[in-house]
Amino acid sequence: MDDPVAFVEKHGVVLEASRGPVPSLAEAIAGEPIHGSWWGHKKGKSIFWASRAVRDSDDILVCRLVGGKITYVHRRLWPALVRLAKLIDKDGLAAVRETHTKTGAHKVETVAFAGWVAAETRRLAEALSEADARAQLGAWIEAYLRPKRPAATGKRSAK
Repeated sequence: MDDPVAFVEKHGVVLEASRGPVPSLAEAIAGEPIHGSWWGHKKGKSIFWASRAVRDSDDILVCRLVGGKITYVHRRLWPALVRLAKLIDKDGLAAVRETHTKTGAHKVETVAFAGWVAAETRRLAEALSEADARAQLGAWIEAYLRPKRPAATGKRSAK
């Protein structure tokens, strides 16, 4: 694979290495299903460098949206995520960021959903219907949405 960021852009939502309802970057690079850790795969170094390129891209949200696994979401789908945010677990929408300490160790930090969403993305989300947002993300998202609560009628039941 020449351009892992383009792979994420094409597919919209991609798992870093896990199996699931969306493509896996690691398996795309490996060209085959990976059994066990991708670190031990003969293309492990290529997978590592591709994952770093994706994580470093300003066009990719790194989060834990799909099954709590590291998930990449391309910028073009951020408005759809924002539109459906009330139906998605907030932990899954938190941005995962890696920083390096002075000692060279890396530290994983999360940025809450509200902290990474720009005003322009919110504006675009407001223009989307819920149905359009669901369609943009694809059928896989249905498994990760909380059911809507019924609207209150304003009437109280007699006891």
